[in-house]
Amino acid sequence: MTPATPSGDPLLARNRRATHEYSIIERLEAGIELTGTEVKSLRGGRVQLRDGYVRIENGEAWLMQVHIAAYEQGNRNNAEPERRRRLLLHKREIEYLDGRVRTQGLTIVPLRLYLARNRVKVEIGLARGKKLWDKRQDVAKRDAEREMERAAVRARRHG
Repeated sequence: MTPATPSGDPLLARNRRATHEYSIIERLEAGIELTGTEVKSLRGGRVQLRDGYVRIENGEAWLMQVHIAAYEQGNRNNAEPERRRRLLLHKREIEYLDGRVRTQGLTIVPLRLYLARNRVKVEIGLARGKKLWDKRQDVAKRDAEREMERAAVRARRHG
C-alpha cells in the first residue's frame, strides 16, 4: 500500500529533490492527461519526478521530463515514457503562473503525484532555485534541530 498524503489520498510519487534544489514559494494542484497504461504504471509506483518541470506554451501547461515507465502488459498501447503531458488547469491559473515565471524568473516543478477520488493529480510548486549557501544553511538548520531534539530527550531521561 502506498503512503497517504495529508488529505488521506494515496501518494504515488514524491519529488524529494525539488525541496533540496528549490525554495517552494507557492503550491497548486493540477490534473494530468494520461493514457490508461500510464495510470496502471503509476499505480505500480513506476514513475520518476526528479528531472521534471512545467513549461507553458500557447496557453497550455505541459509537464516535461517526467519518466513513467512502460506498463509491462501494455504492449503497443504503451506511450513514450518521457513524453510531454498536458496539465489540466484553469486558464486564469495558467496565466498567473506564466506571469510569475516571466516577470520573476521563477520555475515550476512537480512536487507530488497522488490519487484524489481515483483521479491522478500532480502538485506543482512555483519555485526559486537555491544557491549553494542556501543548501548549506538548510543542512545546518536541520543539524541544529536534531541536536536540540537529542538534548531534550537526554534531559527527559536524566531528569
